[in-house]
Amino acid sequence: MKKAIIFDLDNTIFPVPQIGHKLFAPLFELIEVDGNHTKDLEKIKDAVMRTPFQKVAKDHGFSEELTRKGIDLLKELVHNGAIEPFADFDQVRKLPFDKYVVTTGFTKMQQSKVNSLELEKDFKEIHIIDPTTTNKTKKDVFADIIQRHKYKKEDVLVVGDDVNSEIKAAQELGVDAVWYDKYSRYEPKEGVSKIADYQKLVERLLVV
Repeated sequence: MKKAIIFDLDNTIFPVPQIGHKLFAPLFELIEVDGNHTKDLEKIKDAVMRTPFQKVAKDHGFSEELTRKGIDLLKELVHNGAIEPFADFDQVRKLPFDKYVVTTGFTKMQQSKVNSLELEKDFKEIHIIDPTTTNKTKKDVFADIIQRHKYKKEDVLVVGDDVNSEIKAAQELGVDAVWYDKYSRYEPKEGVSKIADYQKLVERLLVV
């Protein structure tokens, strides 16, 4: 029986494309005006909604100037208005475990999403890892949560959409992880448990 579940935020609790096209419009315009990434613009837009901007910039060879302008812009962007979580996320709210959110991104932006989703009422702690202000990683924060609350590693489960981020961090710590791939975008990966509906998670955790 688990005692705690640590969730990612973007594309794990809610689908970023629901708000992303509007939220990131100024960034996409900045990249388009730069003129050096027109051919890959659609791939870049998709990546921005799934991956921290700094990694997207590196992967696509953004200039230092474009990267800096993008970071300066994103630091101030916030989402205003409602956000609908994934419909099956309602199943998660009922789980009788300590629940945490650990998300990487710009502080103002991520906090605005947390506020719109009203996550404080469902989660014991919410951690925003802002790469512009800290060198901490998700692995660091997971380890801190486990240590501070005196959990055993087998007491904890990590759930997220990125097999190379929170899932990898959990595995490196020896913590169980579930890969949430809502739209089955990715091929299964050996050694990683994958679901597309939170009902499967509930069945797994509450089995008698």
